[in-house]
Amino acid sequence: MAGESAAMVLDGTAFETYRRSAGEKTTLPRLVFGTILIVLVWLVVTLVAVFSGFYLSESYDLGFGSMGSFIQTRFGVLVSLVTFSGIWIGAWFVMRFVHGEPLSALFGAARRISWPDFVKGLVAVLITSVVSEIAIYMIAPDIQRTAIGWGPWLVFLVPMLFLAFVQTSSEELLFRGYLLRGLAHRFRNPLIWGFLPALVFTCLHWNIGAPLAMNACVLASIGAFAALVTILVYLTGNLGAGMGAHFANNFAGFLLISHESALSSFALYRGKPLETLVWTPGAALLIASIGLVCCALTLLILAHPRSPLRVGGNDAGPRTEPNGAAAI
Repeated sequence: MAGESAAMVLDGTAFETYRRSAGEKTTLPRLVFGTILIVLVWLVVTLVAVFSGFYLSESYDLGFGSMGSFIQTRFGVLVSLVTFSGIWIGAWFVMRFVHGEPLSALFGAARRISWPDFVKGLVAVLITSVVSEIAIYMIAPDIQRTAIGWGPWLVFLVPMLFLAFVQTSSEELLFRGYLLRGLAHRFRNPLIWGFLPALVFTCLHWNIGAPLAMNACVLASIGAFAALVTILVYLTGNLGAGMGAHFANNFAGFLLISHESALSSFALYRGKPLETLVWTPGAALLIASIGLVCCALTLLILAHPRSPLRVGGNDAGPRTEPNGAAAI
């Protein structure tokens, strides 16, 4: 019975369909070229958005030396989130003109996001975020109310939710959609299609201003989260659950309790910043352990056969192979 349950949890049938849905133009050279194009479009959109926003802000009169301060303002945070639309634009362009497929092919084998799984991923991470915050509070009971009032917070709630979705979904689209699907189509080894995108995603979160011990521990937590959403794609063959989990994670950090100084402009509460120098190595190790345990708990909630939030089975509809035939 235990073996049967484990097989049900680790069933990769949906992912196999998703992997095989990639077209003939999903070659390794095209994948590398497409990734470069997406990054370039992302960079161009970032430069345009940041410098346009900076020009329109009050910080512009202080000179470019105040660029860092601008990014930490509320307007600057909004602009920073807008830049991630470049990934969506770049991915659409690459899928259309490099691979000859619609952008929706990256969402799942049925070419649509599984919104039921999105909601389940969101709820599961909100639950484990509460567990995480309680555990962090036991280590560092330093949570303060921020300066933002309820009025401004509610005013910015809708645009922040939308932009947080743009940011988190774009990262899932690139790392768990475009890269993971493309590599899995060419290579069967999960160390290639699963580990490499997760590694790149994790390394991009390196904080040069944080102490080495805390950086390593935070990256361990992010790596565990990357592994979590990768497994969710494997279980469902769809980006929905991962998008929901990622959205909930960043929603909690952007709008509820922030542990990053640069992203606390809209948060109701501010916890002890993870990039500060006052964390001891032991505390940093505990922070990493909390992240690992919460990721494991999230996976248990979303993958256990008896869980009411178990993902999968919601990507209904015809699944089309590259030649147009319906997959069985």
